[in-house]
Amino acid sequence: MSYAYSAALQTAIFGALSADAALSQEVGDAIYDAVPSGTLPDIYVRLGSESVRDASDASGAGSAHQVTVSVITTAPGFASAKRAAGAVSDALHEADLTLDAGRLVSLRFERATARRIDGASARQIDLRFRARISDD
Repeated sequence: MSYAYSAALQTAIFGALSADAALSQEVGDAIYDAVPSGTLPDIYVRLGSESVRDASDASGAGSAHQVTVSVITTAPGFASAKRAAGAVSDALHEADLTLDAGRLVSLRFERATARRIDGASARQIDLRFRARISDD
């Protein structure tokens, strides 16, 4: 098991989201690893937290990553956030991503949570995905 594949996974996820036409329709190019300072767009996607554990088995070394991708909007209601979150889910669930290091065995949607934030002035949907990476 190694945490060494975390950066490769993040790069591949960012690339997949940035290249997705349906997501681009919803958020344009507003996909961030680190949210920039200054005025933000009304809706954007942020790569979020990650939890990694050993997933080695008889076939070899590997790791399991739980990755969160968030959609944040100041638009009233959840409609635009849900459309963008659906595009994120479609772009990543069972995606065949090529990593710079390691091999992605699977990437699956696990769950989502929608909530109001910032005193109910904004909406956030957190989507959690589980990735299994093999050390070969």
